[in-house]
Amino acid sequence: MHKMKETFFLVLSTQPVWLLILSLLGFFTILRHSSTVVQWVFRAFLRPSKDLRYYGSWGVITGATDGIGKSFAYQLARAGLNVILVSRSSTKLKAVSKDIQSEFPDTKVKIIELDFTDDDISAGIAEIKEVIEDLDVGILINNVGITYPNASFFHEVDEKVWMNVFKVNVKGTTWVTKAVLPKMIKKNKGAIVNIGSGAAVIVPSHPLYAIYAATKAYVDQLSRSLHVEYKDWGIDVQCQVPLYVATEMASRVASVSRASLFIPSADDYVKASIRRIGYEPRCTPYWAHSLQWCFACLLPEATLDAWRLSIGLQRRGSDAMKGIEDCKQD
Repeated sequence: MHKMKETFFLVLSTQPVWLLILSLLGFFTILRHSSTVVQWVFRAFLRPSKDLRYYGSWGVITGATDGIGKSFAYQLARAGLNVILVSRSSTKLKAVSKDIQSEFPDTKVKIIELDFTDDDISAGIAEIKEVIEDLDVGILINNVGITYPNASFFHEVDEKVWMNVFKVNVKGTTWVTKAVLPKMIKKNKGAIVNIGSGAAVIVPSHPLYAIYAATKAYVDQLSRSLHVEYKDWGIDVQCQVPLYVATEMASRVASVSRASLFIPSADDYVKASIRRIGYEPRCTPYWAHSLQWCFACLLPEATLDAWRLSIGLQRRGSDAMKGIEDCKQD
C-alpha cells in the first residue's frame, strides 16, 4: 500500500501542471453532474410528498372542471382536503362536485361560477372571499389558463383573443391570489401553486403564440417574487412548469391526441405535481418533462428558436387547411 502511494505521487509529480489542473477540473465537473443526477432521481422518484393537510383543510382550484384542474381537485380530495372548485361552467362544476363526493364521501365541496374572460370579475372575486371567510384554506392551485385558438403571427391576433388570454392568465391569477393570500398570512401557513408553461421557461421563444408565452412568463416571475416575499411567513409559493399534457387544450392547439411517454395524462401529471408541492419555487414535476428541459438546455438558443418557429408555422398551415375543409363542408 505504501509503495502504491509513492508510485501515485511520483506519477503526479512528473505530469505538467496544466494537465493536473485540467484533470482536477474534469473530476469536479463529473462529481457535480453526478450529484445533479442523484438529486434529480431523488426529487423525481424518492422524495416523499408533504402532508398537504398541514397547510389547511381546504384547497381552492381554478379551472377545476377540465384537464389538469379537474385532476387537481380529485387528488386534493384523495389527500384528505375539502375543495373549492372555481370555473365558468355551472353544469360542469355540479358534475365534478357530484363525482368527487361520490368517490370521497367525507369530502366537502363548494363551487364558484366565475368566467375569467369577463371584463369585470370583481363580483366573482368577492364571492371567493366570502366563501373562504370562515374556512381553513391552506392550498391555492392557480390552474386556469387559455391560449390562442390558432397559431398566429402577433399582428394577426384578434384583440378579443389576446385580451382574453391576458384576462385569464394574468388578471385572473393575480386577483385570485390576492383574494386567498390574506387568509394564509393570518395563520403563517399556506401553499400557492401557479401553473406556468414550458413556453415561457424551457424554450427561449414561443413564436406564433407570443402573447400566451408572455403571460406565462408573468406567472413565472410573479411566483418567484412571491416566493421570496412570503417564505418567511410560512407560505410556499411555487411555479410548476409543464410541457405538453394530454388535455383538451393541448389537443386543440398541438394536436395531442393521447398520452405517451413524454406526454402524460392529466391524472399522471397531477400525481407528480402533488409530490412537489411545498418544495422548490420552480419545478417541472413530471420526470419526462424534466428530461426534455435538460436536453433543451444543451441546444443553442438559435436552434430552439428555429425549431419552435417551424412548429408554429406547421400548425398555422394545418389550421388554415382545416378552415378550408370546414368551409367546403358548409
